[in-house]
Formats: sequence, structure tokens, C-alpha cells
Amino acid sequence: MSTDNYDTPEVVTTDVIVIGGGPVGENAAQYATEDSQLEAVIIEEELLGGECSYYACIPSKTMLRPVETAHATQHLDGLDGARIETEALLNRRDEWVSHYDDTGQVDWAQGAGLRVERGHAQLVGERRVLISEPKPVIVEARHAVVIATGSQPVVPSTFVDVAPWLSRDVTGVRDVPETLVIVGGGVVAVEAATWMAALGTRVRMLVRGDGLLAGQEPFAGRHVAEALENAGVRVDLETSVEACYRPGAKDTGLGRIHGGQVTVQTLGRDGESTVTADEILVATGRTSRLNDLGLENLGLTETDIAAGGLPDWLHAVGDASGEVPLTHWGKYRARVIGAQIRAGATGEPSESVPENVPTPQVVYSDPQVAAVGLTEAEAREDGHAVEVSQLPFNSSAGTSLLRDDAEGTAQIVVDARSGLLLGATFVGPEAGELIHPATVAIVGSLPVDVLRHAVPSFPSSSELWLPLLEGLPRRLRLARGA
Repeated sequence: MSTDNYDTPEVVTTDVIVIGGGPVGENAAQYATEDSQLEAVIIEEELLGGECSYYACIPSKTMLRPVETAHATQHLDGLDGARIETEALLNRRDEWVSHYDDTGQVDWAQGAGLRVERGHAQLVGERRVLISEPKPVIVEARHAVVIATGSQPVVPSTFVDVAPWLSRDVTGVRDVPETLVIVGGGVVAVEAATWMAALGTRVRMLVRGDGLLAGQEPFAGRHVAEALENAGVRVDLETSVEACYRPGAKDTGLGRIHGGQVTVQTLGRDGESTVTADEILVATGRTSRLNDLGLENLGLTETDIAAGGLPDWLHAVGDASGEVPLTHWGKYRARVIGAQIRAGATGEPSESVPENVPTPQVVYSDPQVAAVGLTEAEAREDGHAVEVSQLPFNSSAGTSLLRDDAEGTAQIVVDARSGLLLGATFVGPEAGELIHPATVAIVGSLPVDVLRHAVPSFPSSSELWLPLLEGLPRRLRLARGA
């Protein structure tokens, strides 16, 4: 792309350029420059703080936590229960997303010594980036450029003309529809179904697969499906959408109903069917946001990013990299890459990074699903001889005390030869608080005969680890030579 059409674009020189100002980009810039004389420019065309802060993790959890708490009060003797107040819940969401104002994020970035530039960025040469709007600026980096542009929803052609809700609309809900169809059975779908049902919407999920939360242990999807159905959500598995129609389809604004009633033609276990609803949420996955980034100006393609085929000065991190699309994983990778950039620029030794760092994940459904490492099936496919310990979630006093019906399942997968933990999955109330010990054990290569000496407090939820470890064969859980 040429800049000849501009009279005299401003030229800014810095050490590191970060394209994308979400939490991943912010971490990359911070770690690339901290405790040094290095400078960084963050370029963001929307809100500094990114998808997570305004349209994903933060707003969804602000609504899910009160829902979870209300459900808990309905399952604890001694409490009369709590009810969800829609206006108060949405006001809480608005407070947490700063009413979609990123002034606080900008103040943080500038306080950390980072320069923020607004506009759309394109790569135009080696270590050169053009910001075309609102005024042309060329930013040149002495050392590195980091792509941290995040991801965007995948919208199948079936839904393009019906102005469906996407993830931003459902986290930014303003008009609460009486009826909602959700297409998809992944994390966005089940979390959205949880809070929309709590807001009083009649929700129907259309899921192509034979269960929810594909890729997790099968019992996780079964527990979540049962809980959603108990909350009034209809879950149609092995159901595909054949066609979708809507009169007056129009993008009426974030979280507003986008036109007339939606008609969906489906093909499922019982044959063809027609479903109607006030709104439809398409939650069929996300893809890296790399379009119009100027990769072609460098002779690169999106495939090169996924394959890691980038020049040594150019890095992709977070959702844009094609790695696991989770904020905490992107931030971790940004810290690692940022530190590597800093070391290369200053000549200091590089950080030693463990191999095969696992990615933990928590699905904030009710019950929660928390997992890290390999599932049992994945471990066997990888050639491990495995031992599995599986128990009901309420197998300890600590987890039983969370609710009077603390239903769910806990499971660990262990290598039968080395005794190393390969994976763990917890499904139950507040399960997300139990997964970090498993992550630490995998990263630290702690065998289970050592892990059993990490004594949990009684009666905390972490006590569940004791019966899980005791469910393994004696030869694995006792110290070598005992």
C-alpha cells in the first residue's frame, strides 16, 4: 500500500508497535518495555481494553455471578432465596464496562508510559505501520511489531441477511426478548443461555453436535444440558439450521432486537421443524481478526500467522495468533513474547519458558465447568497408559457445603507410568476455584505422590483433591519406595 496520496503524513518512531489494545496487546506492550528505556505505541481503532473488557469476559461474568448466587440461595436451607432484578443486573453490567467509555484504560496505558494512537492500522513495510484514520500517521518500530487484533464471530451465510445477535449483542443486551433461539452449543452459547433464561427469556438452543461443550469431557456437557433444561431452556441436539428468515432485519443497535420475528427451519432427530423467536443469537465460533491488516504488503497470508511463518520482527499473539482463544492464555503468551522482545532489544538474557504449558478454562455456566490439560480420550489418543479417578462433586465436606444439592463430577487423568497429572475436569458449584492446583501440578511436573502432600484446608472446596487422589492405585499415590 502506498502513502503517496498523503501530503506529509506524520512519522512516529518507537521501539515496539502493538496493533490492538485489548488486554493481550496491553500486556505485550507493558512487558516489552517495563524497567527499560524502551517505548511502545499501542494502536486501537475501537475501545482500549478490547473485546474482553466491554463485550465478552467482563460483561458476561457481571451477569452470571448474580445468577449463580441467586441459584445458590435457592439451594441452601436457611435462606428464602433471591430473585434477579433485570434493571439492576444490567446496570451492574454497565458499571463494569464503564458505560463503554475507555478513558480509564487510556489513563492506565499512559500512566504505564505507553503511547496510544487511535485508528485502523495496516502493515506497509518492514517494521512500518500506517494509521489511515482519522489522520494519516506512519509509525516505525526499531525492534518489533506485535499483532494483537483479537477475533471476530463466524457468521454462516444462512444468517447473514437476518441481522442476528452476535456475542456483543447478548452481553450488551438492552431489549430482553420473550423468546430467543441460540445457534451453537459452545461456551458463548451456554453462558448466554444461562443469563438470558434468568432474565425471563424462553430460550431454545439448536446444537449440531450430540452434546454441549464439545472438546470437554462428555460428562461436562451432560451436566450443563441438564441444568439448562431445569432452568427452562430447551436443548435440541443433533439439529442443523436449514434456513432462516426475518422481516425488517436491521442492526438497531447493541443489544436491541434487530427486526421482526425470526423463523428458523431445522432438521433434527425428529425430522424437519420450524422454530420462531423474537431474536436469534448466532454463537457458531470465532476467527482471527486479520482482514485488512496489510499482510499482503509483506507477502504474507493469514496461513503464515497460524503456521508461525513470520519474520523475526513480527509477532502474533492472542486470538489473532490462532492459538486457544482465551483472554488469560493470550495475556500469558503476551507476557512471554513481550519479555522476549525486551530481552532482544536490551541484550539481557531471555526468560526460560517451560514446555507444554497447559491452558486452563472455566465455563461460567451453572454448574461451572473447569478443565485443564488432556481429557481421558485425548490422553489415550496421545499414547498414554492412563489411570482415571472420578467422583461426584460433593465427595468432600467442602464441596458439599456449597449447596445442599452440590451436583456434578470431578475427574483427574494421570499417566500410569510416571504418575504425572495429565488433565483435570471439575463440574459443580464454583468449580473454577479448583482448577489452579491442577495447572500448577502440570506446569511443575509434580507426580501425584508429591501432590498428595499438599494439604488442603478443611472444610474448603480444595479438600475434594484428597478423595480424588485416594481414588488412584496405591502404587501411584504413595511415595517412591514406600
